[in-house]
Amino acid sequence: MDRMDTALREFFGDAVVLGGRAHRLVPRLVGGPVTLEKLAGRFRIEATDRGVTRLYPGRGVLAESARARRHAAQAVEELGEYLAGRRAFFSVDVDLAGVAPFQARVLAEAGRIPFGETESYAELARRIGRPRAARAVGNALGANPVPVIVPCHRVIRGDGSWGHYAFGGEMKTRLLALERATPALVGCASTRIVCRRGCPHEQRVGEANRVVFASVPDARSVGYRACRACRPDAAA
Repeated sequence: MDRMDTALREFFGDAVVLGGRAHRLVPRLVGGPVTLEKLAGRFRIEATDRGVTRLYPGRGVLAESARARRHAAQAVEELGEYLAGRRAFFSVDVDLAGVAPFQARVLAEAGRIPFGETESYAELARRIGRPRAARAVGNALGANPVPVIVPCHRVIRGDGSWGHYAFGGEMKTRLLALERATPALVGCASTRIVCRRGCPHEQRVGEANRVVFASVPDARSVGYRACRACRPDAAA
């Protein structure tokens, strides 16, 4: 059992008391350890022509143009699939034009943390070339305007504890547990192609032909090739 598995076990065994509107959503709506699908309709999404700009507790979308509405609709669909354990990545465009350059850089790096994995604030600070800026990195992630889609929940403290999360510690716990329970890569036994979970091609694979892989090299070792649409070999 690794550090994250231990932390998940400890968190699920504790009663979590959270305050604030966003935090109250989780205890009221989540029915089980990784049952998050009910939350999909409880977020409001804002978008521009360039992509999603905000995601926060609420309902509906705020998108003025047809293109912005398409981004919002895609975000709603992908968020629902992710929370249901049917998607391991987001392909919807995100518009971070309204955030400061440092925060945009931090969020971009957070987006490269692989599905189901975690990284510390200090590690992320080193990756952006600011090894002494772990606290600033934490502040930038805490103000993430598009949580979940930009996976700031995958960043934790160096001691293995969760740290601050806009939607609360229980939500962060459940998102990480969901990712641990969801296969990131699924192959098709008939086509010998491996996809990221949520790829349109993967979604068409019948249950009898589904093969779960831990990595692209594992899939290649038994004769599978990477999907050209979702490109799992190029994913973070």
